[in-house]
Amino acid sequence: MATSQRRKSPRIAFEKGIGVSIMGIDGTWRRDCSMEDVSQTGARLRIEDSIEGLNLKEFFLLLSATGLGYRRCVLAWVNGGEIGARFVTVSPEKKKQAGRSQDNNPRFENELGVP
Repeated sequence: MATSQRRKSPRIAFEKGIGVSIMGIDGTWRRDCSMEDVSQTGARLRIEDSIEGLNLKEFFLLLSATGLGYRRCVLAWVNGGEIGARFVTVSPEKKKQAGRSQDNNPRFENELGVP
């Protein structure tokens, strides 16, 4: 089956690539790269430096220089200097459960101590 037939969502390709970075989940490493294409479920990245020895199982894709725009990713594939990043998504049920736990957590009280 062709790659395009296996994809779950359409991809947008960039003529020159978009400058982004990847960073380890623990923040101990960071690499500049170029995002060659992207979809709702993932992206194809061209890494500028060596990725040898890095824990790429899970990482952040930093979409801005300040790191305010990011996606959590898992490694989908490696092909030379390119990698496939699959975006990690949280199911609606898990979001709902996380919201409930914050409702009962005193850390989320406002300055007046009112939840």
